[in-house]
Amino acid sequence: MLPNRGAATLLDDVPDEWLDGLELLHVSAYSFNGDPVGKTTIDVIRRARQKGILISIDVASTGMLAQYGVERFLDLMADLRPDFIIGNKSETEFLELVVDGQPGSRATRLPSTIVVTKAGADPTIVHRPSDERIVVPVPIVQEIRDLTGAGDAFAAGFLSAFLSTHDLQNACVGGHAAAALVLASPGASVG
Repeated sequence: MLPNRGAATLLDDVPDEWLDGLELLHVSAYSFNGDPVGKTTIDVIRRARQKGILISIDVASTGMLAQYGVERFLDLMADLRPDFIIGNKSETEFLELVVDGQPGSRATRLPSTIVVTKAGADPTIVHRPSDERIVVPVPIVQEIRDLTGAGDAFAAGFLSAFLSTHDLQNACVGGHAAAALVLASPGASVG
C-alpha cells in the first residue's frame, strides 16, 4: 500500500521477468512520489511500453498531486503516454483533464490517453481521444456498508473487463460490478 510509504519507497529493481505475459500494467500515482520507487516505476512503465503492454495510471489523490506538482505530473504523463488514466471527479478536475464532465484545458496534453472519471453514484464518464465521451450510469447498490477500496475495485473490474472485451462501456459495467461488491462489505474486501 504505497500511501503507507514504509519500505515501499525502497523498490529499486523490477526484473524483466515480472513483465512476461503481462497484457496491462496498472500503477498508482503514489508510486511516482519518492525515490527510488519513482524512478523504478518510470523505468518499468517504459520497459512495459516497449513490450506492447497497456499502461493504466490511477491518479491516487489530489493531496499527492499537489505535493508532486500538477505540471510535473502532467509532463510525466505526456512522456509516458498511458493508455488509461483513472481517477475520481475531484482528481480529474484538479488536473483539469475533465471539467463539468467535458474535456478540460489540459486534456490536449494527453492526446492518446483515455481518461476515466468515477463519480460515486453519478455516471462514470470515459473521454476517448478525438471521439465522443461515453457516459455510463452507475447501478444502485442496495446496501452500502463501507466505501473503502471501492475505487480500487472499480479500476480492477474496469481493466479486467476491458482486457476481456476491448469495449469501454462493458469495462465500466465491470468496474461498477466490482465496486458494488466492495461497497456491500465492511473494509476493503468482499465478504
